Amino acid sequence: MRNVQRRTIDAPMDRLGALLDRVAGPDDPLWPAPAWPPMRFDRPLGPGATGGHGMIRYTVVEHVPGRLLRCRFDPTIGVVGEHELRLEPAGQGTALVHVIDGRLTGGMRWWWPLAVRWLHEALLQDLLDNAERAATGTVRRPARWSWWVRLMRRAVAGRARRAATGERRGQPRAGRPRRVPLPHGARLAAGTLDRVDLMDAWQGPRPPGASTDPAAWRAAMFGRPPRWVGALMRLRNHIPGLEPLHPKEVFTPLDARDDEVLFGADTRHFDLRVSLFVDARSVVCSTLARPRTRRGRAYLAVVGRVHPLVVRTMLGRALRSAPPATAT
Repeated sequence: MRNVQRRTIDAPMDRLGALLDRVAGPDDPLWPAPAWPPMRFDRPLGPGATGGHGMIRYTVVEHVPGRLLRCRFDPTIGVVGEHELRLEPAGQGTALVHVIDGRLTGGMRWWWPLAVRWLHEALLQDLLDNAERAATGTVRRPARWSWWVRLMRRAVAGRARRAATGERRGQPRAGRPRRVPLPHGARLAAGTLDRVDLMDAWQGPRPPGASTDPAAWRAAMFGRPPRWVGALMRLRNHIPGLEPLHPKEVFTPLDARDDEVLFGADTRHFDLRVSLFVDARSVVCSTLARPRTRRGRAYLAVVGRVHPLVVRTMLGRALRSAPPATAT
């Protein structure tokens, strides 16, 4: 079995090499935790360091600073072989390449094609996103999890959570977004509109190690909405008499503080404001809308029925793929 994930990044090799050498460290800019189990070793990066991520265990067999990290799998996981992260010259840029080369044994012969391969490739694409972002400041084509990856992640997370907590299947799950009053700290939201017809706030716990930058949470929540939310927006834009709302207009920041970002749009029929407030323990998305006309008031009355589901879903997705704290 051989699996190769590769991305060419418009950055010099030395810059990417410095990032590679921080893998599994306290300020690791590449590994996509907390969205995925963190990579940890029992000693500093180098031959003999043993660890892994989640249930995938391995030992470092070669480390060429700034160029290569190669590990050998613990055969008890069902893979006999090695995997490596390496840098290669690629024209004016640098290619970051991850390769698995091994033989599947036992149950892994079935689990790899069904689930593990897809989870592995999703994790690696998130890692490559982080590398491109850290090296260039942007990501040209961010990776997106497939519906199958999301389903597998939920199944794996649910099983691990129940094993750790003794929770029984069917019990309400802690950590899901819940409806709360408008936060006292969300000053931008509190001072933006009066006489609103629609106002709600949804709060979720900020995962350990996740960013405290509200702009990063705005990108995580609204940058890649679920397909069905996008379909609802397109349908809404075809309603006669309503001005189309486009993401670039709605999600452009209007004001920002260290712990809050405010964005929205003003239309002929209503004004819309959305606030993302982040503190040490939670992330809160607040929505306020003020009608300007009777048609706007009628529209908000209808949207108010669907709006909680949309926000709850999008915030939940952002919490599960939480943006990591910016490395320094």
